[in-house]
Amino acid sequence: MNQSSRGEIEDAITKAIIKFEKVHMGRGPEDAKTFIVNDMLLIRLKGILTPAEVTLARDREGQALVKETRRQLLESSRPLIENLVKEIIGLDLISMHTDTSTKTGERIIVLVMEKNLENYFR
Repeated sequence: MNQSSRGEIEDAITKAIIKFEKVHMGRGPEDAKTFIVNDMLLIRLKGILTPAEVTLARDREGQALVKETRRQLLESSRPLIENLVKEIIGLDLISMHTDTSTKTGERIIVLVMEKNLENYFR
């Protein structure tokens, strides 16, 4: 991993994910923040739903559709996310998890890395 500070790494991941969301998902979040927690990057995106998704999510069936569609879109883009994270921190991605709240319009992405990232900042 490069010699950047914890804050610089978190900021670089946040900026890369915002760019990814804008380019590949069609819309960027209103707010985003990345947190390093052990071997994980926890990314919280706020304000990610489109007006059409908000309308669709008014009932349970629509909520499930929005959540599943967003999950599948992110999963299909995994190689892009793996590359952007590897470029920033130089470590491999082991697993990726995500969920979207149709109530708050937030998405959480958890990226599990090959090593404990916190060891690089002690």
